[in-house]
Amino acid sequence: MTTPSPLIRPVLHRSAMLLLATLAGCAYSPAPAPAPVVASAEPAAAAPRPPSSGPGAASVAGAARTFSTQLATYTAVGFESVPGWGRDDFAESWPAFLGSCKVLTGRGAEWKAVCDRARAVNDKSNPAIRGFFESEFAAYQIRDDDRRPDGVVTGYFEPEINGNRSYAPPYIYPVYGQPEDMLFVDARKLPPGSGTVAVRVQGRDVIVQTGLSTRDMGAPGLYALDLSAVTRDTLDRKVRLRIDGKQVLPYYTREEIETRGAPNARVLAFVNSATALYEMQIQGSGRIRLPNGEVIRVAYAEQNGQPFRPTLAQNAAGKPRSAVRTRGGAIELEVDDDDGDDLTAVKTRGFTLARPAASGAVMVPGRQASGAVTGSGIKDPSYVFFKEAAGGAGGPVGAFGVPLSAGRSIAVDPRSTPLGFPVFVSTRAPGTGAPMQRLTIAQDTGGAIRGAVRADYFFGNGTQAATNARRMKERGQLWILLPRGLAVAAASTSSIRTRGGAVGPNLPQCLVPVEGQCVDD
Repeated sequence: MTTPSPLIRPVLHRSAMLLLATLAGCAYSPAPAPAPVVASAEPAAAAPRPPSSGPGAASVAGAARTFSTQLATYTAVGFESVPGWGRDDFAESWPAFLGSCKVLTGRGAEWKAVCDRARAVNDKSNPAIRGFFESEFAAYQIRDDDRRPDGVVTGYFEPEINGNRSYAPPYIYPVYGQPEDMLFVDARKLPPGSGTVAVRVQGRDVIVQTGLSTRDMGAPGLYALDLSAVTRDTLDRKVRLRIDGKQVLPYYTREEIETRGAPNARVLAFVNSATALYEMQIQGSGRIRLPNGEVIRVAYAEQNGQPFRPTLAQNAAGKPRSAVRTRGGAIELEVDDDDGDDLTAVKTRGFTLARPAASGAVMVPGRQASGAVTGSGIKDPSYVFFKEAAGGAGGPVGAFGVPLSAGRSIAVDPRSTPLGFPVFVSTRAPGTGAPMQRLTIAQDTGGAIRGAVRADYFFGNGTQAATNARRMKERGQLWILLPRGLAVAAASTSSIRTRGGAVGPNLPQCLVPVEGQCVDD
């Protein structure tokens, strides 16, 4: 997940993407999971700050002991009960947290006050920074909608591909920027049902015209939108569309883009591998190394709005490598015991993709195809568009709009874990199985990052980062740190819950609603 991401990072990344896929697990034999930690009923010892605004004490971080959303339950715990809290080097997380503050300062009085005090901290020692977090935040363990504390932690990285600015074999696969003909409509403004409605187009916005019948749709400036073809439940509630004659249709699928080209999208570069380009789309960012040694850094710009449905590698019995459960909007990857030796597979972001048998001819804008155009052989309809990003030694920019920090940034589901917030992760390191318990900052998301107790750990770039990310798939637990006094989603703790959902009070979807990341209807 780098920005929204998600194919995965929209893909899957930066913008949120609908994931209706059935995923399979990453090829790695995990060590035993860390023992579950039972959340303490006692909140942190520091006195909560009084709320400056918002609802009553029962819905304020530091005062609320337990509260719920559709996806998660949050239970207050003392910092001393968080495994590894006293051993972490918090100074390593401090730059990433200050980076988040550049955005969080504009998110309300509570965050502005916390970030102002953070920037005033002069003592950068580990005890001083730990004390800052304990004083300013309340810790809550995240459990899923069945009150289970364990989830899955995977890994991702910033890949590098060989490429060229112009078309010259073997550099034949275009890396597209955001298409100029892509239109958007807010799904919350669409009428219910699956009928056809009249719409107008203003700039890039599609606007529903009420009170008109199907007879009016042939009038100048009016188009027909078939609601049955629209995907409404993306996290950002944006529907990606295009004009075709007098109709407005969902934006092109991967196969359509690869076999027809994307003449309304600028080509940023051409690369020599369709599979490597697909992995870069899944990761949400990457580097393209040119023959002269120059490196083009690209970041997630948009996604075509199609669901992420990767072709998964199978075992000898012809079944997906490991069971994956989909429950509502959650994607539950099961930790498996595959050793990952199948060379026909691509291992990335917690699951194993089947490598296409052969890449076919891909349509290139402005070039005459010499034969039949069959596409890359990748069946996933989702497609990610990129933009050129600033170079430098820092990490790629994530969905939160700030550079990611290797080892301290994670991608999360923004419904249960708002972007920018500190999150303590307890899991195990890939390969060694040693405990990996550290404070991270939620700064990214991705199409495969779905579920309350779900994190994707950013390993950075380079060969070792790629190896660790592809092997990372472990059980883990999460604790979110909420500024004391922050208004949070509050619901009755006596909600009657069923597997995969809740019955009773009308629970909110988002812990903290933010336009473009997670919004409630």
